[in-house]
Amino acid sequence: MSKDFWDKRYSEKEFAYGTQPNQFFKQQIDKLVPGKILFLGEGEGRNAVYAAKLGWDVDAVDFSTSAKEKAIKFADINNVKINYSVSDLTEYTFKEKYYDVVVLIFLHLPEDLRNQVHSKIQLALRDDGLLIIEAFNKEQIENTSGGPRDLELLYDENTLMNSFKEMKINLIENKIIELDEGNCHKGKANVIRFVGVKI
Repeated sequence: MSKDFWDKRYSEKEFAYGTQPNQFFKQQIDKLVPGKILFLGEGEGRNAVYAAKLGWDVDAVDFSTSAKEKAIKFADINNVKINYSVSDLTEYTFKEKYYDVVVLIFLHLPEDLRNQVHSKIQLALRDDGLLIIEAFNKEQIENTSGGPRDLELLYDENTLMNSFKEMKINLIENKIIELDEGNCHKGKANVIRFVGVKI
């Protein structure tokens, strides 16, 4: 979907995906000692702000200006700071061997860009750094609870295992869950969850 689409979605008064952190992300981050964390395609900032409240040093990026404006206001309301960049991921400069954690929550990219981003993530992580992903799997195409309507943009286990075969995989699973994340993620959903460690 285009930048204009996302700018329009994020310019609405309501938070498209709510203000609470993604539940899978929350489960994972709550177990960790705060350090440096990067959120890709972070949108309105719900996950980045949650991490900042826990004491993480937060970098976030999205290509929507409206998303950044909303995220920064949300951070201010919560009395935290996040470093938020507006950039297309084709042009974003990743800091190398810098992050303790990189997070992708429902970030769906075309295959070529996805492969580029996945490679850069591994360069951006420190040794023993963690990658946390939740995304829609290909079964989501049958649901109306959110996500792209293009099978090529949806994930499967092979895609993730091939992208991150040099990482130690702590978790990879497909689940059927009940989404309740704002008006745009609501109802039965088929997701894939992944946690990998850079070795």
